[in-house]
Amino acid sequence: MKPQDPARPPSPKGAWLIFAMCTAQVCSMLGVFAFPALLPHFLKLWGLSNSQAGWINGVYFMGYTLGVPFLTSLTDRMDGRKIYLTCCVLGFAANLGFALAVNGFWLALLFRALAGLGLAGTFVPGLKALIDRIPEQSQSRAVSFYTASFGLGMSMSFYVTGKIFSVLGWKTAFAGAAVGSLAALIISFFMLAPRPAPQIGDGASFWETFDFRPAWKNRPARSYILAYMCHMWEMFAARSWMVAFLTFSLTLQKELESYPDPTTVMAVAGIFGMIASITGGELADRFGRRRVVRGIMAVSCITALAMGFAVHLPYLAVAGLCLFYTVFFQGDSAAIHSGVITAAQPERRGSTMALQSLGGFAAASLGTVASGFALDLTGGGHSAFSWGIAFGVMGATALLGNLLLRGRND
Repeated sequence: MKPQDPARPPSPKGAWLIFAMCTAQVCSMLGVFAFPALLPHFLKLWGLSNSQAGWINGVYFMGYTLGVPFLTSLTDRMDGRKIYLTCCVLGFAANLGFALAVNGFWLALLFRALAGLGLAGTFVPGLKALIDRIPEQSQSRAVSFYTASFGLGMSMSFYVTGKIFSVLGWKTAFAGAAVGSLAALIISFFMLAPRPAPQIGDGASFWETFDFRPAWKNRPARSYILAYMCHMWEMFAARSWMVAFLTFSLTLQKELESYPDPTTVMAVAGIFGMIASITGGELADRFGRRRVVRGIMAVSCITALAMGFAVHLPYLAVAGLCLFYTVFFQGDSAAIHSGVITAAQPERRGSTMALQSLGGFAAASLGTVASGFALDLTGGGHSAFSWGIAFGVMGATALLGNLLLRGRND
């Protein structure tokens, strides 16, 4: 199959809608990496082990995984706007609850899981609500920008959390994340015009909406879903542990007078990743998705295998390596999303996207936990060897994703 023609630019009205939904998504995500951004602080404050920290990191994505099959599949039956607005309210409550009530491991698990459930009803249902309102010829580009805004949201989560924490403490940082969810609610309420519920084909019953077998039997879509799982394992494990990795690198430095804070490095990395995701989506439209995604995953795997063992390098070199790695573990995101959406049957698009998110965020939750266990089993992250193994656990899935996409280019 020949590579697709480049997507047409959206109309001015469509461009404003894309911009508004991207902005709302960034606002709603201010709490996504609030805990990983402050991980060194919480390790000391609550006396957490790396495994416990891995569970708190991972339970966010477990909450997402539990909610996304139901919430995203519902977009085949009802306007995604309703789901998006409801889950903005949930995200507000979960982040504010973390700020006001959490004092240790178990309550942290509860409120982070609820926050993850909130993301389940905003990220992909928001994308579905957007593309339902965008002409078909502009959907690929809309997907590229929206999924790239996910990367910007991760970046801003690190940056805003770090800045608020440095002045006002961690409770105010989580309260700020709650304000972000409220802002997303207001933007989407006014920018997403209500529309009639979509009609699923063949008179399917309500419960057939949640039957993922037709989506799984779609081989082109399935290959991208499996690749997405590999992508998410690596990306979220890396995102969850890189602040701690950079903090450890700082402890090894001598005579370092001035340096960028780890949360600032991760914020900049997120911007690099956002640009990389958009660029990867454009390259995929021109040269074929599988070819581009496989190339990106190959470089990401090689970089991951070197990351941890490079912790003894000068701090600025380690920070630069983190930026480089982010470009490649995030650079295939938009292309994979477009691959799933393009391969899905139109009447099963919601359930196909739900299956994609279910698999992807299940892998994300396991990746963060597995990396924490790898650190604990190899000395607690106090050596280059320990971090080398942890990043190896992350990067191995990029190799697997590369292999899963072998075959005909599209």
